[in-house]
Amino acid sequence: MPLLARMLAAPLVIDVRPGAIAGLGALLSDRRIATQGRVAIAVGPGQGDALAAELTGTAAEVFRLDGGSYDGAVELGRRLRAGGFEVVAGIGGGKTIDVTKYAAHMAGIPMVSVPTSLAHDGIASPVSTLRHESGTGSYGVVLSPVAVVVDLDRVRGAPGQLSVAGVGDVVSNLSAVADWELAAADTGEPVDGLAAAMARSAAHALLHQPGPSDSDEFLTVLAEALILSGVAMAMAGSSRPSSGGDHEIMHAINELYPGTASHGELAGMGALFCTYLRDDAGQFAAISSCLRRHGLPRGPGQVGLSDGQFTAAVLRAPSTRPGRYTILERLALSPAEAAKKVEEYGRAIAG
Repeated sequence: MPLLARMLAAPLVIDVRPGAIAGLGALLSDRRIATQGRVAIAVGPGQGDALAAELTGTAAEVFRLDGGSYDGAVELGRRLRAGGFEVVAGIGGGKTIDVTKYAAHMAGIPMVSVPTSLAHDGIASPVSTLRHESGTGSYGVVLSPVAVVVDLDRVRGAPGQLSVAGVGDVVSNLSAVADWELAAADTGEPVDGLAAAMARSAAHALLHQPGPSDSDEFLTVLAEALILSGVAMAMAGSSRPSSGGDHEIMHAINELYPGTASHGELAGMGALFCTYLRDDAGQFAAISSCLRRHGLPRGPGQVGLSDGQFTAAVLRAPSTRPGRYTILERLALSPAEAAKKVEEYGRAIAG
């Protein structure tokens, strides 16, 4: 019999609304998730007591995390496994979510994602980005989060641009899918059409949203787009639908100049630059307008980098994802060519 369908590991519950965290206790007591009620909660620095006090309907042990290291994720996974926990909820920013996601993978239990910012699509993806002794690395996990709970009130209170930095990560899907299709044309790499369609649709849902950026309506679209991007990666079995030359540039900046800006901010800027390299004027204008409208950086100077530093990151970028083919690999820019493109790009975003 021919294969007529495929199974997709997707969140069992998605709850995006103001005050959503109030329902987390009941969710963690859901017998589809925890049959015996042995529940753990991992929280970022400074949030533990306040968040734990808000939960009702379940008894949970709270683990406080410090940073986003691989060693920290392994240690949490060991403690979860030793404690016989059935499920763990990660509550906090991107580092907390990534550490908890990988720890759940190590312990072999489901994970509930409760992001307090919307900085990147890791809130629902099967990938954890973790710091180690040589920099940062991306680590796949067996399952995406079993549930995603986004409390818009908490997201709205995230520091700086973290409440909306994920805009850059979502619109970078357009560049990532374009790179995937480029790889198909140049190298024969297969494209998962459904994963590509989901990632692209998530980006288009957000691309022309007017805001304001702190409204419930806008934040709901952003949260749902980030979740769809994560599901697209789970569907494809890789980060391909949401990560191309844009993320190669982001990873290179993080390696060369750590602490420059957030994941979403750098992914958006990388996507705009790669779109410029592809000479796609229409998409370049749309992405540029979206980033500007929501206060996200478009040029290296806006994240504290010189043109020379950004050029160095562009040249370093292909080495961050060996085997991944993007516009950067196709062009194989020399140092002089890269510097010229960065200079031209600066004039394009200033015009």
